[in-house]
Amino acid sequence: MTHRIMVVDDDPDHLGVVSSILQEGGYEIERAGDAEQALSRVHGFDPALILTDLRMPGMDGVELLERVKDGMETVEVIVMTGHEDMTSAIGAMKAGAFDYIVKPIEVEGLLDLVSRCLRERKLNLAARKEEAGPDLTDGDTRVVIGRDPRLMEIFKMIGVLARNRATVLVRGETGTGKEVMARAIHDHSLHADEPFIAVNCTALSDTLLESELFGHVKGAFTGAISSRKGYFELAGTGTIFLDEIGDTTLDFQTKLLRVLQDRTFFPVGGETPRRTQARIITATHQDLEALVEEGGFREDLYFRLRVVEIVVPPLRERRGDIEALAMHLLGRIRSETQQGIRHIDPQAMKALKQYDWPGNVRELENALTRASILARGSTLGPEHLRLGSDRPGVLEGATADQGMVGEGRGTENLFFQRTSDDPDWTLDGAIGRQVFRVLQHTGWNKSEAARLLKISRSRLARLIEKFQLEAGNGEIP
Repeated sequence: MTHRIMVVDDDPDHLGVVSSILQEGGYEIERAGDAEQALSRVHGFDPALILTDLRMPGMDGVELLERVKDGMETVEVIVMTGHEDMTSAIGAMKAGAFDYIVKPIEVEGLLDLVSRCLRERKLNLAARKEEAGPDLTDGDTRVVIGRDPRLMEIFKMIGVLARNRATVLVRGETGTGKEVMARAIHDHSLHADEPFIAVNCTALSDTLLESELFGHVKGAFTGAISSRKGYFELAGTGTIFLDEIGDTTLDFQTKLLRVLQDRTFFPVGGETPRRTQARIITATHQDLEALVEEGGFREDLYFRLRVVEIVVPPLRERRGDIEALAMHLLGRIRSETQQGIRHIDPQAMKALKQYDWPGNVRELENALTRASILARGSTLGPEHLRLGSDRPGVLEGATADQGMVGEGRGTENLFFQRTSDDPDWTLDGAIGRQVFRVLQHTGWNKSEAARLLKISRSRLARLIEKFQLEAGNGEIP
């Protein structure tokens, strides 16, 4: 059976090229120059698949998709665009598109995608009851900028997740934007009007973390002078985002597992269970699989959290996004700091693209903010950049390959060369100093140090390796 495909595009050249490719592939083709024309012909032609441009005069591709799905839910739709971004990718997938592809379109890739789409349609035709979601509007600046193919896949996944309540695990290095991804899932969901509550699990002790999430009853502990609802109750049908879930204790993990299994929890000191309808999204930069093997993370909780997994790539692996991301961040920084920087000198941009960004997007934003404050006029130059100075173990102005700790710099680790006049105020800096102090206190008895720090010995070993800590480092500021 020859499948019928409708191609919709206001660009006659692109319309002709795509139509010819598909005709040569053995498909019966109907062409339409805009969405209105497509709607007038779609019922008579009865296509199995529509390939539509996203941006067209009058009705756009997403609206066409929604109109078609409203009356012909078995018709698959693939959206084509020359203007890829997070909003359009999420919007297309949220509205029910099979996929979202970017011009210029490669012949083999197009034919493979169409073949896969029609094959899956045939397998699932009897069960298809997809509904078109509402049109996407994104009025804030919490977006991830980039054209990297891995980001595009994440944006499409967010569009799918916006239509359901699946538990999501977001993984990636520190500063890659894991919370932004979690917020995007929430903001584009049907429960976007409900609260989004973010909790950093490393910032609170077990007792405080449980009190914040589960609430407590009056008299549960010293200072509990009245009962208090926790975030799981206050969130309603919104979202609870638990950042750095890999750093939690086994005791807390057991209580969280109960929430995921039966949606109930007990307030601290309480005897009556309460229910929650909140969606749970967690994030970590830890190797959870290694933690499970070491006994530092519950395997049953790991599988409960990893229903859907999103892996955010580090900035150094998508250098092609750095220029667009830097200009986006610069615009936001300009509005927040009232600085007049509007341009980045080519040499400065080259330096930004060549740097490895171990702190990822967060480090890039910090570097641009500092440079904007230092610069005069409207252009940010290479002399305003001090790449690496936000990192523990890196001296002010050090380059990416000069400032790494423990790399042929003698017996003293650069992590401990900061003076009291130039302290490292980052969270990593505080963690590194505390771990070193405890190791010194215990005479480098690692088992005792791990006990005092209330972490596993394996995690202590990872921190020692991360900060290149050695007994001969000397005192820290």
